[in-house]
Amino acid sequence: MKRIVLITGASGGIGSAIAKRFVDSGCAAVLQYRTNRESVERLCASFPQQAEYLSVSCDLNDASAVREMIAEIHRRLGTVSVLVNCAGVALPQKLFTDTTDEEYDLVFDTNVKSLLRLTRLLADDLRHNHGSVVNISSMWGVTGASCEVLYSASKAAVIGFTKALAKELAPSDVTVNAVAPGLIPTAMNAHLSADELDSFRLETPLNKLGTPEDVADAVCYLSGARFVTGQILCCDGGYTI
Repeated sequence: MKRIVLITGASGGIGSAIAKRFVDSGCAAVLQYRTNRESVERLCASFPQQAEYLSVSCDLNDASAVREMIAEIHRRLGTVSVLVNCAGVALPQKLFTDTTDEEYDLVFDTNVKSLLRLTRLLADDLRHNHGSVVNISSMWGVTGASCEVLYSASKAAVIGFTKALAKELAPSDVTVNAVAPGLIPTAMNAHLSADELDSFRLETPLNKLGTPEDVADAVCYLSGARFVTGQILCCDGGYTI
């Protein structure tokens, strides 16, 4: 029986690479996005003809919309075996003292609160299928980053959530892990100049930047590693060593 994998943020660079990797491995993929329908349509067009997938527009901050999405997944495909919480947002770099309450709400609602809500609503699916959760954190959630305090704090919260939930769901044979990517050149980092990207490369022990496919490899590994739980896999070329 095919594993049904729900990937949030599937319209982004990392989310789309994760979705493609699961589809290529024979899984049925649910691609959640909020507004970027064109990106998801391009992604779906790249899938093999026999691929089984479902794309769903859903605001993860709307509890009723999330419940409707889950009901549609159940109707169309079945219960979810793997949840990949990839949807996220970052602010332009700025001093913490220059951030606003509205920006705090945006970052934590998107990166933390929506993730907790969706995982809670899918807990029965995951228990039923002895499933797995893979959360996308960040190397800044591990080390913190100046001028990215809200983002770093939200991604650190994802790490704490991952470790705690792993203990809670372990008796149900559900694994919960996280990937903490380093700098991945995607739309989220499009504001960085070529010199800034090269500076990151030079500070990375492997002397290169990562790709969305590198993160997808780590996610797919953790989704199938049945004796690995509560772990934070840094996919950063050694930057946080």
